[in-house]
Amino acid sequence: MKLSQLENNIKNKKSFLCLGLDTDIDKIPKHLLNNSDPVFEFNKNLIDQLNKKIVAVKINTAFYESRGIAGWTSLEKTINYLNRYHPELFTIADAKRGDIGNTSKMYAKAFFENLNFDSITLSPYMGMDTVSEFLDYDEKYPILLALTTNQGASDFQLPNNLYESVITKSKNVKGAKKIMFVVGATKSKFLKNIRKIAPDNFLLIPGVGAQGGDAAEVVNSCTNSENKKILINVSRSIIYAGNDENYVFEALKKVDEINNSIGFK
Repeated sequence: MKLSQLENNIKNKKSFLCLGLDTDIDKIPKHLLNNSDPVFEFNKNLIDQLNKKIVAVKINTAFYESRGIAGWTSLEKTINYLNRYHPELFTIADAKRGDIGNTSKMYAKAFFENLNFDSITLSPYMGMDTVSEFLDYDEKYPILLALTTNQGASDFQLPNNLYESVITKSKNVKGAKKIMFVVGATKSKFLKNIRKIAPDNFLLIPGVGAQGGDAAEVVNSCTNSENKKILINVSRSIIYAGNDENYVFEALKKVDEINNSIGFK
C-alpha cells in the first residue's frame, strides 16, 4: 500500500484506529469453538463489521505462534482474507523481529512476500543493518520500536534518551521515509518531542484502552490539520468488549466510542 492511500483512508474515514487482533482462543466466545477454525471465525466477523470504521489491522503473531501449526494456519487465513476482501486496510505483522542481515532477509521474505503484510514491527537494538533488508521492498514498511508502553521501557529506552537515538539514526538510512515508529500512548508526554524529531514519519501508537492510554491526548500531542500520520492501536478493549454472541455488536460500540472521543478534525 502507498502511504498516500493510508493517509487518504484516515481522512476519509475520520479515524486513526488500528484493530489489534491479539486473539486468544481461551478468551473468545464459547459458541465459536464449534467452528473448524474458531480464531479465524472470530477475526473474520470482527473485520467484516468494523472495516468501515478502522484504517488498519495489527496481528500480534505471538497469539498465533503459541498454538503451533493450528495458530499459524489461523494467521495465514486472516491475512489472506484481509488482502482479498479488504485491501484498503493497512496490515501490520506485530512480530517484533530483529536479527543480523541474513536472518532479517528471511524474516522479510516470510512477512512481506509469503504473507504479504504491508508492514512489520522490528526491534532495532542490534543495529540498523538489521533493518535494511526490510527497506528493500516497495510499498512495505518497517515499524521500529522506539518508546514502548511497558514500564520496563525505563530500563533501556529512556536513560540517555536512547529512543531518540533510534529515531535519529534511522533517519539517515536509505528509504528512511518508509520507516515508522512505535510510541506507546502511555508515554504521551514524549510525543511532542518525538514528532519534532520525526515530523514526517508515521507513528504506531499502542496502549490506548486496557493499558490506560488516552486517544484524544495522543491525537492532540502529535497531529495537526496537515499531519495525520498516526495509527492508534486498540486490541483487548475492542475484541473482548463482549463475551458471547453479542461480541461483534459490543466491539462496534467500543470502536464508535473511541472514534468519537478523538474528535477528528
